[in-house]
Amino acid sequence: MTQQKPTKVMALYNKVTRYPFGNKIFSIMVSRMAPYFGTIKPLITELKPNYCECFVKKRHAVHNHIKTVHVIAICNGLEMAMGVMAEASIPHHLRWIPKGMSLDYTAKAGSDIRCVAEVTPEDWVEGDLLVPVTAYDDQGVIVVKGHIKLWISAKPPKS
Repeated sequence: MTQQKPTKVMALYNKVTRYPFGNKIFSIMVSRMAPYFGTIKPLITELKPNYCECFVKKRHAVHNHIKTVHVIAICNGLEMAMGVMAEASIPHHLRWIPKGMSLDYTAKAGSDIRCVAEVTPEDWVEGDLLVPVTAYDDQGVIVVKGHIKLWISAKPPKS
């Protein structure tokens, strides 16, 4: 199997993360492209084809009424991890759009949160793709688990 040229997002990540604070700079850049993600102050800590980790710090602005990380903030972190992973991984002839999200809240989120999205290269085919997403606390306990459904389709021919 021939290795495809890196996507624009993967090439940007590889370039920016060579510098001090590169992950922070990259995360800010992504949050500017999709401003709503900035509400959780995410940090992409690892990105490679078909895999992304996004860190969400436990702080007052993302607390719920019991001072744990609000599940919607976690959902935002999971969606960011999925979106960055998809943009860094999808073959050049395909495109994606989210269709839904199905999640289970499995434990209290009383610490910083690590959000992970991961697929296999073989998953990138036209049709529905269920991207597994998982959020972990700082002890490795799963606090949210599920999938984000994507619609994968061919890009239209350039005219």
